[in-house]
Amino acid sequence: MSDRAETLRALVASMPVERADARLGARPPTSTRADQATRWSWAGLSGRLTEISGVGAVAPLTSAFGLILDAQTRSEPAAWVSLPETHFYPPDAAAGGVDLDALAVVMVPGVREAGRAAEHLLRSGAFGLVVLDLGRSARLPPALQGRLVGLAKHHDAALVCITEKPRDAASLGTLVSLRTEVVRAAHEGAFACELTVLKDKSRGPGWTQREVVHGPAGLR
Repeated sequence: MSDRAETLRALVASMPVERADARLGARPPTSTRADQATRWSWAGLSGRLTEISGVGAVAPLTSAFGLILDAQTRSEPAAWVSLPETHFYPPDAAAGGVDLDALAVVMVPGVREAGRAAEHLLRSGAFGLVVLDLGRSARLPPALQGRLVGLAKHHDAALVCITEKPRDAASLGTLVSLRTEVVRAAHEGAFACELTVLKDKSRGPGWTQREVVHGPAGLR
């Protein structure tokens, strides 16, 4: 969107930005069904609070970066908010096609600061997708969640939280519109990431999506 791009340019011009220097060719995600791909996409999650959770052999980062790639393909700026214990490995993201130069990364010391950072990012209107990698420290006050959801709806942005918890654990809160669990398994020299929807206020739970991806060189 042109308005969003102009807002982002103005925002970047007003602050120092540390840019990553790794980039590889784009590789768009695949889906077994077109309808499911539409559900699990930037457009399908816009204006909603989504939680990606799991423990053990899970691949939440793969699903989250698939959304970032989809947003970037649609010229929607994306931002990633990370805690010290939840940072991602940039070369892996680049290998999946993510443009790291176009991804705003915010490092914060704790969950409270992560929520505030997300609020500032959404309120700016410059980002179509904001991801919070909360790990095991997944606690966002209901009042803050309400503000974040309101801003996401107002600016037509997708808000995604990554948490580490079992599927039978409670979600972040009642304002979570969609919650998924992503499980990873070996598949013919690659990895199959199975996404299962545990909660979906729009279409109901139970639908799944499967994506085959290649891990980093050290895991192949």
